[in-house]
Amino acid sequence: MLKYSFKRLSQSLVTVFIVVTLVFLLMRLLPVEGYFGDGYDKLTPEQREAILRKFGLLDPWYIQLKNFYASLFKGDLGRSIIYRPDVPVLNIIKLKIPYSFAFGIVAIVLSLTAGLAMGIHMAREKGRIWDRIWSSYIVFINAVPSAVYLLFIQLYITNIKLFRLPMLFDRHNTISWILPAISMSLGGTAGYAMWMRRYMVDQLNQDYIRLARAKGMSDRQIMVKHVLRNAFVPMAQYLPASVLFTISGSIYIESLYSIPGMGGLLVDVIQRQDNPLVQTLVLIYSVLGIFGLFLGDILMAVFDPRIRLEKAGGAR
Repeated sequence: MLKYSFKRLSQSLVTVFIVVTLVFLLMRLLPVEGYFGDGYDKLTPEQREAILRKFGLLDPWYIQLKNFYASLFKGDLGRSIIYRPDVPVLNIIKLKIPYSFAFGIVAIVLSLTAGLAMGIHMAREKGRIWDRIWSSYIVFINAVPSAVYLLFIQLYITNIKLFRLPMLFDRHNTISWILPAISMSLGGTAGYAMWMRRYMVDQLNQDYIRLARAKGMSDRQIMVKHVLRNAFVPMAQYLPASVLFTISGSIYIESLYSIPGMGGLLVDVIQRQDNPLVQTLVLIYSVLGIFGLFLGDILMAVFDPRIRLEKAGGAR
């Protein structure tokens, strides 16, 4: 287990290095106007050159990359240019993390609770009315672009006088948390329900389930002791990545409800062409995704001791 974990961690670190390098180089292909702010047309060529030299953009790409990694290892990710001029990027992001984290935790709890319960119910009611109803919900969530139904929820649910839900987020109004949190959980709920139903139905058709029934075990005992435990193992691989992405903020939903989190920040700084902030946020999302997959592999191995981590030749 330790050897496998070290191997996967090494692979993840190499992937992070490749992704970070590619993101840095791709950001250098963007127009340099974003480094001049709103006064680009007012600057003389000499002033523009001085600004580009200040940011090191006149150096060869490999020198820029070396300087970037040197600053990265020191914990310096640069300073904002337009969003909050000359303020360290990390200071800006630190103010946004609590909002994304809080909404992410609530959304994860909602989606896990509702999704797993829905999937279990669908598996037990396979082919019946509730299975069809929940399946229709899953198909709808996966087939319709999220921007459509999320905008519908914001525009129409907030206009129902019975609910009296505000349209935009207000940190001083607890009720304004309800719609964004529910909106963030809809996709996760459908995903967890779909996979839980699939894995449970697959387990219910296994020979060991028939043997358990032949031994006189009740359906409840079979569900708790065998089906649920074995069905949860494949899902464990995807849980860390989904959790990390959720708590890091939903880009569209935070922007839609004006939540001052990391997701809304990314949309804002892209529009303003604040390249250092864009670069840092893209790197954060990339690293979270890679390490989410790494933790998923480890978690799946922990939940299922039947998985052999090492075979002849060191292959998984």
